[in-house]
Amino acid sequence: MSSPRIISFRIAPEKVAQLDSIAKAMDRDRSYLLNEAVENYLSEQQRFAAMVDEGLEASRKGELIDHEDVGRTIDSWARERGSDKAGGKAAKGHTVLEKA
Repeated sequence: MSSPRIISFRIAPEKVAQLDSIAKAMDRDRSYLLNEAVENYLSEQQRFAAMVDEGLEASRKGELIDHEDVGRTIDSWARERGSDKAGGKAAKGHTVLEKA
């Protein structure tokens, strides 16, 4: 790994206070939290880009799913998992949209 570089950017004072509060609770410094946040962001962006590439490749191959089939699949998931009475949340944080 190459030696770390120093960068600077503007951030709202409230966010700095939140970072400092979390850092104190974790017994870490602000730099540690920011490095973790950047690492997580980069990892998520790479994962997303890979998924987009995978979807585009499937599309080029004609491996598409009909809109009605997607709707039926989502409806079946909603029926299988049920919905949380306090806001329509299904398992794993997915929101279930009920038909009117």
